[in-house]
Amino acid sequence: MANTTSETTVFDKDFSIDEIIEESFERLGIQQVTGYQLKTSRRSLNIMLQEWGNRGIHYWEIASTNIDLIQGQAEYKFFRSSADGTSAITLPTNGIYGMSDVLEAQLRNDYNQTDQSDSPMTKVDRSTYAAFSNKLSQGSPNQYWVQRFIDHVSISVYPTPDSTNASKNMNIFYIKRIQDVGAYTNATDMPFRFVPCMVSGLTYYLSMKYAPELTQQMKLVYEDEFQRALQEDGSASSTYITPKVYYPGT
Repeated sequence: MANTTSETTVFDKDFSIDEIIEESFERLGIQQVTGYQLKTSRRSLNIMLQEWGNRGIHYWEIASTNIDLIQGQAEYKFFRSSADGTSAITLPTNGIYGMSDVLEAQLRNDYNQTDQSDSPMTKVDRSTYAAFSNKLSQGSPNQYWVQRFIDHVSISVYPTPDSTNASKNMNIFYIKRIQDVGAYTNATDMPFRFVPCMVSGLTYYLSMKYAPELTQQMKLVYEDEFQRALQEDGSASSTYITPKVYYPGT
């Protein structure tokens, strides 16, 4: 009789933080992990996940939301957490925390209506925004500038919304930070494709503390698995190749 399969695909969610730590230590030949080793491993895992923020865009952390535009208001702030401070005119009511950057934005008319329409907005740099002579001039917002601070991300629009555009929304696609590890019984905030490189990455970090002779070897394994995960991440789109038509003598 043929063997049956598990018919489940939840290993990444059942793979808790303490099991990740145990797996990493076992790769270094260390078993019977102590309480302090659990503590220092969780710290290393948090540091590693923050370092991932320097390794390009992680597509599972991209989300979208709408900003309610206010007439004459140029700046809109998203704080890192609710404890960092709030303001009636700066903190959006939708409670978006942990924003890292803004990828795209559109001026949206008739949000949640069947006839809604979007107008693309252009992201500008600091120098371009600084060159605007009157940053509080009102009109139809078509450009925005993003500032990334320690405790919040600030979005400045230009021109500021006038009375006609105050009823519209700014729809944004933004990057969230990877969530902290938290309790040892938690799962991690990432798709299953990144579980192998997360474990090998933690093994590499721990080798610097407990097995320096294995550090270079573990780094090679980690970087190799991380590159494969990055290449698989994202969403593929169709590619069309059109041959160039050449007319002699023209």
